[in-house]
Amino acid sequence: MPPRRMAMLETPRIPRRSRYIPAMAEAFNDITLSADKATRYAEVADEIASVLDGETNLTARMATVASMLANSFDHYFWTGFYVVDPAKPRELVVGPYQGTLGCLRIAFGRGVCGAAAETGQTQLVADVHAFPGHIACDSRSQSEVVVPVFDPEGQLIAVLDVDSDKPAAFDETDQVWLEKILKATFA
Repeated sequence: MPPRRMAMLETPRIPRRSRYIPAMAEAFNDITLSADKATRYAEVADEIASVLDGETNLTARMATVASMLANSFDHYFWTGFYVVDPAKPRELVVGPYQGTLGCLRIAFGRGVCGAAAETGQTQLVADVHAFPGHIACDSRSQSEVVVPVFDPEGQLIAVLDVDSDKPAAFDETDQVWLEKILKATFA
């Protein structure tokens, strides 16, 4: 073998560090989060921002937010996004989520998600069965919080839907922190 070729073989290769580091996900899964809900949200918000730093793909951002939130709170039963359909601008279509099968499409103004899309306001619902026009995608859902998601220009792009199988599982702490996380991630 020529000397130059031999030198190349003997030189240890230094592995390149990928931009997408699987260890980040493993590290997040191993974190012990605070018991206090507001503190836990603050910790998760920091982790979401860290994981998504430099990621511009909207689907990746939504999938990561849904996954990290769903895995951080025991009272979350279904966590995901309904995205404004560009072909049908007054209709939401299921996007990235964690949980059982979701409804595929929801019209603006229909159910809790449609109300959030229609009004542009967060819907905090202690008893989904008392909500006029509630859509039962999963009959085990008892309470829900739905937060509108806006892009940097202030256009509605989606809603984040979080359901619980417990009544009155969500409060103002959930609402405030979900709104903060979504604004920091998408606006």
